[in-house]
Amino acid sequence: MIRFIAAIDTLSTWIGKAFAWCILVLTLAYTYEVVVRYFFRNPTAWAFDISYTMYGALFMMAGAYTLSRDAHVRGDVIFRLWPPRVQAWIEVILIFLFLFPGMAALVYAGYDYAAQSWSYRPYGFGGPAGEISINSPAGVPVSPLKTILPIAALFVFIQGIAEACRCILCIREGRWPERQKDVEETEDALIKMMHEREEILEHQLHIDEHEEEKPEPEKHEQEKKDETGGESR
Repeated sequence: MIRFIAAIDTLSTWIGKAFAWCILVLTLAYTYEVVVRYFFRNPTAWAFDISYTMYGALFMMAGAYTLSRDAHVRGDVIFRLWPPRVQAWIEVILIFLFLFPGMAALVYAGYDYAAQSWSYRPYGFGGPAGEISINSPAGVPVSPLKTILPIAALFVFIQGIAEACRCILCIREGRWPERQKDVEETEDALIKMMHEREEILEHQLHIDEHEEEKPEPEKHEQEKKDETGGESR
């Protein structure tokens, strides 16, 4: 089961990191828009469209990755105080009650939503298929973005299976399995660094105390040797 969970986590990680490049595309596009708008007085016709398409794609496709890292926002004021087994029982119940039905509904409805979008023929039957944006004169296609909706829901559903398996392991063993880690919050990294420094200082202090206590018996032994040597003379 551990390998099964790791495989799904790896899949979600790969997808999340792949779509993270949308941030770079969005940044470059808006940098270009700012330059041509304010320096050349020639704004683009697609700035608004690329903003919601890139951010929307990133937001939806990062859902499974975020779930694999347990990074979704939760009201854990009381939840975090419970033992791991109680947390796992509540988690697995909520997964079956809300996550699975919700994602299944998004896959089902999203498929029809995307299929309808691809059925449009804005340029006539001889032109390319797919809905285009009505918010800009550039005619940016929006069908790919609408297609991402059921796909993203499917990946979250798959990741939910891994989370349910993780809860089952926690119920059996009494502790949560380790998660893959590649990004840490700055606050968590600083706290971890502080704890590591405290452990090093405590270890160093223990060594110093041991070295301070060690010379005393050596000095006592040396005095005994001197006394013995003096008597023999």
